[in-house]
Amino acid sequence: MKNLNRYYKIAALVSIMLMSLQSIAQQDPQFTQYMYNMSVINPAYATANEAVLNLGGLYRTQWVGLEGAPKTGTFFAHTPINRNIEVGISFTNDNIGDIVQENNIYADFAYVLPMGLEGKLSLGLKAGFTLFDTNFDGLNLQSGNVSTDIAFNENINKTFPNLGIGAFYFTDTYYIGLSAPNMLNTKHLEVENGIRTTGVQSVHYYLTGGYVFNINQNLKLKPAFMAKSVSGAPLALDITANVLINEKLEAGLGYRLDDAISGLVGFRISPELKIGYAYDFTTNNLGSYNSGSHELFILFDVDLFGLKGGYDRSPRFF
Repeated sequence: MKNLNRYYKIAALVSIMLMSLQSIAQQDPQFTQYMYNMSVINPAYATANEAVLNLGGLYRTQWVGLEGAPKTGTFFAHTPINRNIEVGISFTNDNIGDIVQENNIYADFAYVLPMGLEGKLSLGLKAGFTLFDTNFDGLNLQSGNVSTDIAFNENINKTFPNLGIGAFYFTDTYYIGLSAPNMLNTKHLEVENGIRTTGVQSVHYYLTGGYVFNINQNLKLKPAFMAKSVSGAPLALDITANVLINEKLEAGLGYRLDDAISGLVGFRISPELKIGYAYDFTTNNLGSYNSGSHELFILFDVDLFGLKGGYDRSPRFF
């Protein structure tokens, strides 16, 4: 009976999400520590640290305690191949109750141009594909068997090509970026027997920015923001402020408009390795049904040839 109730709850959550696809565009996954996950958001993200391979991963479990809540994992790797070109790969897995899964696999290309004495402008392209899968086998609905609801009649396995673009301006102390990581509209579900079951993933636009204020030799203030816009959905806005102590310990607070309040902490274990954690306290109507969201990230820089040349930003602030 316990497992049956679990399936009911997951089915209800998936049903709500599928029905929402009929009226609004599907939202991309959200991240609290977006400043350390920029390769997934913006193909133009660059460090211009020649001969250094930048690796990163993030895992987010959202709305803990709510059956079937989303879980998201990302991975990226990128490196400059000369003073002007950076290349990389990025991967995102979005899982809803082990019933709906979406995998995004991309190759990234960025061209970096010097702008004045300190700044650099990077222009980027992202190309790859999305794997969209559903598994309704064994799923029971409170209103009856899955077969009685046309939206759950059969499993879906589809692959969609996609392209993304972005621009990223950065100096040693601040950055600002504009991107659309998925430029092609894709239909995940179709109209069947006159019933509208179409879900369209529309273009998402991201505006990001951050600054490092040097308070003194051992203390830095790092405000940042991310705005996400998609047709048919409200503007999503994250505002974050972290303090960096002795270039090792980082802690701060974040606010997501009409959604959550966050606490963030990070620690630089070595010049090459940094880890971090964030907790979101849900402030919207779902707050009564979950105990918040958890997010972990890891960043690792590999000095490929034992040399750090080019535009060296050590430690890496963003």
